[in-house]
Amino acid sequence: MNTTHDEPRNADGCRSMRVVDYIVEALAAEGVGHIFGVGGANIEDLYDAIHHSGAVEGVVAKHEFSATTMADGYARTSNRLGVVVATSGGGALNLVAGLGEAFASHTAILALVGQPPTTLEGAGAFQDTSGLAGTIDASRLFGEVSVYCARVESPLHVERQLAEALSAAHRGGPAVLLLPKDIQQELGLFPEPPGEAPTMPRRAAPDVKRLADALRDEYGRVVIVAGDEVAREGARTELAELVHALGARVAVTPDAKDVVDPLAPGRLGVTGVMGNSDVADALQDTCVCLLVGTRLPVMASGGLDAVLEKTLVYSVGSASPFTEAHHTQTRDLRVTLRRLVSEIGPAASPVLVEQCDPTPLDVPATETSGLHYTDAVKALATVLPAGVDVFADAGNTGAAVVHHLPVPSDGRFVVALGMGGMGYTFGAAIGSALSRGRRTIVIAGDGAFYAHGLEIHTAVEYDVPVTFVVFNNNAHAMCLTREQVQFGGAYTYSRFRPAHIAAGVGALFPGLASHTVETSSALMDALQATMGSAGPAIIEVACDADELPPFRAFLPTGHTNGTSRSRDGVRR
Repeated sequence: MNTTHDEPRNADGCRSMRVVDYIVEALAAEGVGHIFGVGGANIEDLYDAIHHSGAVEGVVAKHEFSATTMADGYARTSNRLGVVVATSGGGALNLVAGLGEAFASHTAILALVGQPPTTLEGAGAFQDTSGLAGTIDASRLFGEVSVYCARVESPLHVERQLAEALSAAHRGGPAVLLLPKDIQQELGLFPEPPGEAPTMPRRAAPDVKRLADALRDEYGRVVIVAGDEVAREGARTELAELVHALGARVAVTPDAKDVVDPLAPGRLGVTGVMGNSDVADALQDTCVCLLVGTRLPVMASGGLDAVLEKTLVYSVGSASPFTEAHHTQTRDLRVTLRRLVSEIGPAASPVLVEQCDPTPLDVPATETSGLHYTDAVKALATVLPAGVDVFADAGNTGAAVVHHLPVPSDGRFVVALGMGGMGYTFGAAIGSALSRGRRTIVIAGDGAFYAHGLEIHTAVEYDVPVTFVVFNNNAHAMCLTREQVQFGGAYTYSRFRPAHIAAGVGALFPGLASHTVETSSALMDALQATMGSAGPAIIEVACDADELPPFRAFLPTGHTNGTSRSRDGVRR
């Protein structure tokens, strides 16, 4: 059953319509163009509303985790609301890991989760998560991985609860509405949604005069470390103006590689366990560090702890950093940075900040077979055009990409370090490509592919322009490296039998462009071929699990570039 919007209105101008029709209409008015999910009996009415709306496209994933990462990628690169839907039971529980990533990374997502009818709650309903009669309590479960969670119990509450959920999500993080099937189907009186997406009210910026005074006195001696909040808030221009106003050198956290122009003067590279040594060296030479939009967690601070203890650290952002700092709290980073630049004012004697290439980590030379990480990433960098978005997955492959790959001009770079779940990129890149309408590149290992790589089917079904680059070393390589480095390499649980991923996926999905490459030139040729295509493609890069990645915890001390390492993990 579907109601039209030609129903008579009451004295307040409200219309009689199904709850699901109102929700979809309100989301369309919010600017949502795609809703991601997996169907099922207790969410099918929402899909019916999507079909009849004509304003929103429903995208069906293969797994609810990936549907959540699609919504995450959709929101993360476009600053729009991402929406994911799931049915009850196992479908609902499959959302938890994806929502955990969004929660940790403050990504604006709305999850609409179907529930059994209210009349069956606590009465033995299939997939009951009402919390009654000894069942799982979905409200408590999702409350731990969301900034807002509510069970909708009446059409009278829908308008208010949806507005609360949207407001909470826009403040940064996932919001969850639990929707019993009978409530979805019920009629209610609802107002006309606004004609365009509502603008968020401006948030008051803090007083930054004291911070400006402190920084102005350190002109030319400041190192800025910029984080992912700069990207979330769209504050790249304001950050660049602050860097110029302070004559500062600037580093980025691993999840914020795209917030500074890679050719900008004073660019130091990446901080943390996958980062460049230039950052610690620069902090040794200065006395002030300014954190902008980062809490500097361990993945971003590795290798910096000792030098930060001797440095005066200031911070601007939505949350206090984990390291000791003089923190300025703000809910609007763009406005705060503008105000800070204005308070600092022009420098009396501007300094010339030189442009230089970040120094890579000194990784031992290797005797391993296959295409090496550095060479593969150089090939990628050579071919990737401006305007391409890159999603790097977890593992040794991700470490190499974070460390070595420059971000293409006007492109986004995303690495999910909130929870760091393997396979995040396969869904997230699809969501981002649909949101931004541009070619998107996934760079992942074979372990990540085995986790959620069959979302390539979703890219095929919807003809999404994503190139999936899978580094196949026939192993969970980071786990294998840990076995070798931490436990002497006496055993392994992490090697796989050889597999031909691209050939297999190509056979599985006829018409999908698929390539297996073993050299830099072949990789560049394959990438060039995909850049001119309209739909998805997969490129398998043959490499070796025994190659050490640029990851500080794995690198031996006192080695040189001439040191080599063979397949048994022994340094030669």
